[in-house]
Amino acid sequence: MAQVELIMPKMGESIMEATILRWVKQVGDRVEADETILEIATDKVDSEVPSPVSGTIAQLFFKENDVVPIGKVIAVIATEGEAVKPTPSVAETPAAAPAPSSNGNGATQTPAQVTVTAPVEKVSSTSGRFYSPLVRTIAQKEQIGMSELDHIAGSGAQGRVTKKDILEYVQNRSAAPAAPAQPQIPQTPQPSAPKAAPAVSISGEVEIVEMDRMRKLIADHMVMSKHTSPHVTSFVEVDVTNMVKWREKNKKAFLDKYGENITYTPIFIEAVVKAIRDYPNINISLDGTRIIRKKYINIGMATALPSGNLIVPVIKNADQLNLLGLTKQVNELANRARNNQLKPDEIQDGTFTLTNVGTFGNVMGTPIINQPQVAIMAIGAIRKKPAVVETEYGDLIAVRHMMFLSLSYDHRIVDGFLGGSFLRKVGDYLEAFDSNMPV
Repeated sequence: MAQVELIMPKMGESIMEATILRWVKQVGDRVEADETILEIATDKVDSEVPSPVSGTIAQLFFKENDVVPIGKVIAVIATEGEAVKPTPSVAETPAAAPAPSSNGNGATQTPAQVTVTAPVEKVSSTSGRFYSPLVRTIAQKEQIGMSELDHIAGSGAQGRVTKKDILEYVQNRSAAPAAPAQPQIPQTPQPSAPKAAPAVSISGEVEIVEMDRMRKLIADHMVMSKHTSPHVTSFVEVDVTNMVKWREKNKKAFLDKYGENITYTPIFIEAVVKAIRDYPNINISLDGTRIIRKKYINIGMATALPSGNLIVPVIKNADQLNLLGLTKQVNELANRARNNQLKPDEIQDGTFTLTNVGTFGNVMGTPIINQPQVAIMAIGAIRKKPAVVETEYGDLIAVRHMMFLSLSYDHRIVDGFLGGSFLRKVGDYLEAFDSNMPV
């Protein structure tokens, strides 16, 4: 009945283009809503683009390996009842604007935004080999020249160099000599600046390893955060005995009923969300001297990767989820993070971040703020300790499950009263956890 345009989606605030890696569907193919149409790559992640509707692929405007700006129309999908005429694949013919189609009444209809510019020229080497934006960015960061890049073995389609290929090459670069360059006509040597050789250990007792790209980005982000925000950290000790006993008693029943493992993380997030409602000025960011108050609550949870690096997937609208909903989000995002399957929008737009240093047996930590947020909370290890318990018969000493919470906050906008009060409120909600709450 209609034609629907598929545009190159926005894959992040700083992403302005993406490379088409592979068309999963071709002209004339049937596609269902949410079914993958193509695979794309950006400077940060590879991703799949799903179909917004059910129908038949009518036209494709770009070829594989084309670099396309975001917002450009890349395909047209004909929905039910719309005739699709066989047309040559864009892999064989140049892209053209979509032709008007008849609606059966003598009038013609054309999809919105039919003006499609010519594909952006793909970036390749003199040998004709294509490199995605992600690979080119890593190569530039690691100072890998085009001739050296041409000699890296590729495991992707048609021998394409993938992210994994170039990262493995960078890792082994200092231990192995670079591949020989292409034979060239001898020329008179010209004076040039000496190129620094890879650092090596003469004795063999020291191993020198270059940072991978993600670690460099994390390092830059941490230094920038310290330069941007004057950090202050507050601490509270919390009695979480009721919470621990409830989980120990109900974790099997929770798994049997909902098919999800219940960890402490969703319980912590639930307490943080409640405290943010009480102190909304924690849920803000700064733009110069302007305070940006967020009416939504998106909680980032720092997740350690098998590589040793860190990523922060974000639970969107966490204030609208109950404990079960939070548990499902935590488990799904953590699993996908460890398998490198996160989408760009799943690591963006966080308003507050939680990091669990207790996972490594640490009792407390002083985390660095995840800019442009203004606060981050660290959760320490839960340990059994003797503590004073107030009862109707007087004060008693008992073995309790105790833990430290720490909050680092931006002292430009969050003063000690707000930061300390918010932290204490989180602790209060955890201590008031109902140990008799049904699953």
